[in-house]
Amino acid sequence: MVTSKNTKTFKGGIHPDLDPYLTGNKEYFKISPPDKVRIPLQQHIGAPAKPLVKVGDTVTVGQKIAESTGFVSANIHASISGKVTAVKKFPVAIFKQSVCIEITADDTDNNLHTPKKQDWQRLTPDELKNRIIEAGIVGMGGATFPTHVKLSPPDTKKIDIIIANGVECEPYLDTDRYTMCNFPHKVVEGLQILMRILNCRRGIIGIESDTPDAIDVMRKTVANLENIEVLALEVKYPQGAEKQLIYAASGREVPSGGLPMDVGAVVNNVATMSAVYDAATTGKPLIERSLTIVGRCIAKSVNITVPIGMLLSDIVSQLGGFVENPSKIIAGGPMMGEVLYSLDIPVTKGTSGFIFQTQDEAVTFSMGPCIRCGRCVDICPMRICPAQIAQAIEFGNFELAKKLGLADCIKCGSCTYVCPANRELVQLIKFADQQLKKKKGL
Repeated sequence: MVTSKNTKTFKGGIHPDLDPYLTGNKEYFKISPPDKVRIPLQQHIGAPAKPLVKVGDTVTVGQKIAESTGFVSANIHASISGKVTAVKKFPVAIFKQSVCIEITADDTDNNLHTPKKQDWQRLTPDELKNRIIEAGIVGMGGATFPTHVKLSPPDTKKIDIIIANGVECEPYLDTDRYTMCNFPHKVVEGLQILMRILNCRRGIIGIESDTPDAIDVMRKTVANLENIEVLALEVKYPQGAEKQLIYAASGREVPSGGLPMDVGAVVNNVATMSAVYDAATTGKPLIERSLTIVGRCIAKSVNITVPIGMLLSDIVSQLGGFVENPSKIIAGGPMMGEVLYSLDIPVTKGTSGFIFQTQDEAVTFSMGPCIRCGRCVDICPMRICPAQIAQAIEFGNFELAKKLGLADCIKCGSCTYVCPANRELVQLIKFADQQLKKKKGL
């Protein structure tokens, strides 16, 4: 079933000024297998995985090389075949340094040999969930929350809507559109698998209206399904944020401090749905992902699929290098991404893309005092006051910041974007989060 309703959205949000050269569909470029990968043990929310291999061991592609260490954790598998040459800390995007398992390729067969495809409808909900756990699937939209945790709500939380997040709300990224246009059946059947696990009767696929090709493909794919609909959503940032997407798609508002399950909803990225399909039908673990490479200073702006752990330096080399030395490199989108300090950064399960900015694009500003204009309040999608929270943090009053809604902030960066005083609001909030986690020993 499809919908012809007008585009929907949420309260607040912004429309960032975009460089038309960097927007739009990216062509697909086939990447050759790398000679080496570095696979982090911490590439998901929760406890790091525990290594199952040591230096000198030979591993094959798809082999489990690290196992989850708790309910909120995820298994990790080898993305290439070869020899383990290091198990130590290396540079990574989010945590700056993390223990990685380095695998150097050898002459071993580098193809993943999965069992013959099975009919997932013959598997029980528990069997399907166990396949997802074993495959190490996490949210691939950036949050990296272990998928099986979302599929294990308390008995008191009845899930009646599952939303496939096809909203590429971060500027310039194109990987979700690529996934929907090229693997629509995987996305839809992945959604159906999650619906079966949770005994949920309704599925929604949310897509921003500026990707009409993806909307058209997905609507054709669900045309004969009465319990799945495709919603065209207004183009606005951060439309793809979990709580904002739930509101836009269903009209349900997740309460302060609450979770999507509190309003009967579960949200997963479309790439996650595709990975779920692979795990359920063939047992394929999460060992590769699609992502976008974009920028004026890179030789090619493309979509690619690479093994987890492939280094950015190797990707850049295969794409022809730089036409101009980048002034700033961002892992993820320009609004919420992490600035990198090295090209020797591995792709993880949550890597949606890399952006390369020129000297002119990477503009820096001097932060001034708050002028009490209220713009950050007007556009905040969580309806909090970023200026007051940031001011409390500047004075070291983290308890006041928490009372003002620190925990509700989704760190989308909209407030920083619209601030005429160039206040680093979201950066201060991230700093407070880090300090509070240190106090808790996390």
